Amino acid sequence: MLHRFLYALFLIAASAASISASAQNTPKSVVTTPQVRAELLAHAPQGVVPGQPVWVGLQITHQPEWHTYWKNSGDSGLPTVLQWTLPAGVTAGDIAWPLPRKIPIGNLANYGYEGTVLLPVPLSISPDFKPSLLASELEVKLHAVWLVCRKECIPEEGDFTLKVPVKSTTALNGAAFDASLAAQPQPLAARSKIEVQGAELQLTVADLPAALRGKTLELFPETPEITAPAVDIRQSWTGPTWTATATLTAMRSQSPAQMPLVLVAEQDGQRQGYRTEADVRGSWPQAVAAPTITPALEAALRANSSAAQIPAAPSLSWAAALLGALLGGLILNLMPCVFPVLAIKLMGFAQHAGDRRAHRVDGLAYSAGAIASFLALGALMLGLRAAGEQLGWGFQLQSPVVVAALAVLFTVVGLNLAGLFEFGQFLPSRLATLQARNPALNAFLSGVLAVAVASPCTAPFMGASLGLAVGLPAAQALPIFAVMGLGMALPYLAASLSPGLARLLPRPGAWMATFRQLMAFPMFATVAWLVWVLGQQSGIDGAGSLLVLLVAVAAVLWALGLAGRTRLVAATLSIAAIVGVISAAGPNIIKNAPPANAVAAGERWQPWEPGRVEQTLATGQPVMVDFTAAWCVTCQYNKKTTLSNTAVLADLDAKNVQLLRADWTRRDPAITAALGQLGRNGVPVYVLYKAGSAPQVLSEVLNVDDLRAAIAKL
Repeated sequence: MLHRFLYALFLIAASAASISASAQNTPKSVVTTPQVRAELLAHAPQGVVPGQPVWVGLQITHQPEWHTYWKNSGDSGLPTVLQWTLPAGVTAGDIAWPLPRKIPIGNLANYGYEGTVLLPVPLSISPDFKPSLLASELEVKLHAVWLVCRKECIPEEGDFTLKVPVKSTTALNGAAFDASLAAQPQPLAARSKIEVQGAELQLTVADLPAALRGKTLELFPETPEITAPAVDIRQSWTGPTWTATATLTAMRSQSPAQMPLVLVAEQDGQRQGYRTEADVRGSWPQAVAAPTITPALEAALRANSSAAQIPAAPSLSWAAALLGALLGGLILNLMPCVFPVLAIKLMGFAQHAGDRRAHRVDGLAYSAGAIASFLALGALMLGLRAAGEQLGWGFQLQSPVVVAALAVLFTVVGLNLAGLFEFGQFLPSRLATLQARNPALNAFLSGVLAVAVASPCTAPFMGASLGLAVGLPAAQALPIFAVMGLGMALPYLAASLSPGLARLLPRPGAWMATFRQLMAFPMFATVAWLVWVLGQQSGIDGAGSLLVLLVAVAAVLWALGLAGRTRLVAATLSIAAIVGVISAAGPNIIKNAPPANAVAAGERWQPWEPGRVEQTLATGQPVMVDFTAAWCVTCQYNKKTTLSNTAVLADLDAKNVQLLRADWTRRDPAITAALGQLGRNGVPVYVLYKAGSAPQVLSEVLNVDDLRAAIAKL
């Protein structure tokens, strides 16, 4: 019966939730943002012992068109900074910077990295390093700060932790470190010289390798703010001596006596670098003072800044937040994401038709389950945010593990409702007779299951309350979550306490078996949606692997429902099969696949990025942002209806509105922060921006007429 598999699956779900929560607190070696993927790597081929090479490094993989910076960033930018926390007896050296590239940006040029780059750092192990016998590992902690730029620049940072075995070798990343170290510039024995000649520098480098002679070299001064990176150097060869003329930058801030230089040339299709120390001769010209900002210019800059600034969203009082939470939880019952749980509610009503006491117990237990689940989710989210995680409402469905677990859960629910198996066939008798001793447990777990499906959605009035709750102390925030649970349970609670309702219900009978089988289909529809959500997170391989896993789960349940020797053979084979499926397909399910391009060229909606709204508003163009996620059914409903309405699209075109879509399917701290600035903490959120005006946050359930009226005011 329904209560039996709900109890067993509640234990499974609780285990999965605890595993997921503990995973949030495990040391992280990877930080992913919309612009880069940063990973802390280690290379200790002889183990961690004094006198042997031990390397660590931050590997940054950039999205197309994005870049970070070398030690001399060029005309703009900042180099990546690595701050290490190491045990006693271990010290970190300087970054062994690989060869940079010149990256033209309009009339300027930067020195930096695109694609994938590894910034290796040597570790010195002294005899004072004494790891404990119980944990013979070197714990490396890194706080990294980098500036990633395209046309706009975004400062980012991350905290990384890596444990390197002391006695065993760590050489998995050897190829990456070898390639990065091979990209280091080779030192030149002969010193070089620089002559300061007015606004130019005359460089002379002698005794360069014969393979370089006659080649065109790239120049990268390690000292910043000396030369103008965007101005090409003039160079020539006289035998083995290379000379070049570089232009001083108008913003020169230093007058060094020595300048390290890196020269790069193409050799056999590869870039090869050489490093030399150049003595500076001659007198430096007077450095140009910083430009003076006149009062008129300062006033213009201030006006420009205020025009592009987005006013903060209005605050909400705690009492109003409680009322919004109650109304939002109440309306949540009408959201499309809650429909599958109606099957469980209707089954409960039908089972207790005519039994008023059973109705009351059922309603109270269901309400307790809903309230407890909202409290648990709220407490977990607040705890993880306090630990530094950038999370929002619905964060659990940003994890492929949780999505896959829910898909398994609803598959089992659907198969049980369809009559494939009964839990009483293979559960211990204590569990099989649990409902007879405690009939309220079924209703309580129904409330838990309802919240599990409904929680990713944000109903009207609920968004502002969530936005306030995440910024309050736990003593004030948790009552808001509890009231949301009460609001969601309120219709069912009121119906269970109403004496007149029982007279409207049909009497129990044979029709209930057919009704139970019919209710399996909403569960399978939920599974189809969850598989699609996982496909957005883990790619087509992840979705396909999950389908294989669900088939294997169905086979195990079918086999356990057999009798006699056939059951033993079939169950053994099916369990072995599911173990093989988990081993082979599990990594495909839980991985986060590289994000696909959000939109194709020429489409109306463009991907949201930090700072893009402000840049667009500065040109006078209005903006609409759709904060959405694949796991939010309400988001998908609005997208297919109101946001696809021809009249709405015509109004947007007429007002020349820039359309941006912020996809929160995967965890994205930048989107979480943007929602927080709007006083929201979940999706869907729809916002209209107009220069000089406060952002207009629309209803979570979009209406064509209301949206068109809002667009007309832009």
